Amino acid sequence: MERRQFLRYGAMVGAAFAAPRINPDFLFSSARAADMRPLTFLSAENITGNWDPTSHTTLSQSNIEGFVMGFLTRAPMRPETPDEVIYELATSIREIDAHHLEIKLREGVTFHDGKPFTAEDVKATFEYGAQPDRPKQVYPGPTGTFEITTPDDYTVIVDTSKGGYGASLFIFLASYLPILSAKDVAEGPKGALTQRLNGTGPFKFVEQRGNDTVMEAFPGYFKGAPKIAGVTFSFVGDATTRMLSLMNGQADVIERLEPEQVETLEKEKSIKLSRLVSVENKYLWFRCSKPPFNDLRLRKAAAHAIDRDMIMEVMGSAGHASSNFISPIKFGYVDLPNYPKYDPDECQRLLAEAGFPGGKGLPELEYITSTGFYPKTKEYGEVITAMLQEQGFPVTLNVMEVAAWNERLYDRPGGGPGHMVDCGWSTGSPEPDLVLRTHFHSSSKRICGIEDPEIDAALDAERNAPSLEARKASLQTNLMPMLADKVPALSLFTSVLIHGMRADVQDLFIYPDGLSDASKATLG
Repeated sequence: MERRQFLRYGAMVGAAFAAPRINPDFLFSSARAADMRPLTFLSAENITGNWDPTSHTTLSQSNIEGFVMGFLTRAPMRPETPDEVIYELATSIREIDAHHLEIKLREGVTFHDGKPFTAEDVKATFEYGAQPDRPKQVYPGPTGTFEITTPDDYTVIVDTSKGGYGASLFIFLASYLPILSAKDVAEGPKGALTQRLNGTGPFKFVEQRGNDTVMEAFPGYFKGAPKIAGVTFSFVGDATTRMLSLMNGQADVIERLEPEQVETLEKEKSIKLSRLVSVENKYLWFRCSKPPFNDLRLRKAAAHAIDRDMIMEVMGSAGHASSNFISPIKFGYVDLPNYPKYDPDECQRLLAEAGFPGGKGLPELEYITSTGFYPKTKEYGEVITAMLQEQGFPVTLNVMEVAAWNERLYDRPGGGPGHMVDCGWSTGSPEPDLVLRTHFHSSSKRICGIEDPEIDAALDAERNAPSLEARKASLQTNLMPMLADKVPALSLFTSVLIHGMRADVQDLFIYPDGLSDASKATLG
């Protein structure tokens, strides 16, 4: 007990521990006049250099796409209405029957290159984004499992009868993948898509200057020209530098504040904070594709070695307790009764059953995490490492800067680097399969690399359910409990997104995946 108290309080030094205060409107508003200058946004993550929205799963680049690109719908994902969608490029979405969806589109919208937006762009986006070679796989099955037809320039029909799953899955997914120009898509994955963003959103991509992505207001935006001159989105990997830039006026908005920074900034009258229970869970991903975590018993033993209450104490205001593999603002969330709990005795029983009593005989294990992007990864990583070591796991923590960590993140033949990886997964849609199918189906297995026929069957069963209610039941009674029992990863908590901004930034709408709508923003 003394050792555990030391771990707990050692990690808490200097942190602030106020409970998360959720802003249900996600909106700061005021009638102040606009100052026509660019908004400067400091990001905690680097970008890839490939502008194709289907080529990456990098959150910072998705945030840039949020300023430039248009979406059929937007999902505010408020805690009280997590499945709400708001029409943007679509004006209506109607289920014709279980396998057919009709999408009506907004007229009079143009891309930044001047091309009119029509149904051919939606068809091209859906078909391209669902190709199996796209790193950002966002549809319920590959292109051959559905058919898109366009009866006229502003009507799209989605037919999923080939795949056998419900067309309703496209409703939530419509909030996630930005709509691409059919002309750009026709050039393929090495064409214009890779070189620049071309969207229908309020800001137009201008250029990349080192770590700065430069965007300018698009006067032809269908909701009206923005009130600010543009957005400069800059990668600054150090959290302290981001905070100081905000305090001295060099930045207007910064993301992913550390809990102790919240305490500092709350005292600054010129700065305000936004706190949102996010769509992102933070995970300890086990490399299930190689020893020793290809053995279920060792994954469960490791999960039972970790006291998540201690991690929540470290996170303070930046974490929200949850017991599932998806965020509470995702469709189908429920607290799972069988979710792994801290249980040293069960940990030791499983270690012995697997042939490693007290951890003896286990290989040296590497736990990879990042610094500068997610709050408190080093601090709670040290706590997790110590708890695993306490139960006999020979673990070494490897704390890496963001670009190096990104390079080691994904599974690969023979198993990915290390044995455990810390990473979140943020997807701007209520759709749970953007997490569950992406990571736990053998056709994708992004980080953990698991291949399990029972999990595949459970994922297919919930996907193929005839209605949303039937799908929710399948998620909650079959798939999610199965994942809790097989533990391909351990979801540690749900992130609370904390943004700091200058007090004169008004009417900036922040979504719980980190994307921002600055179309009405002003700088007083």
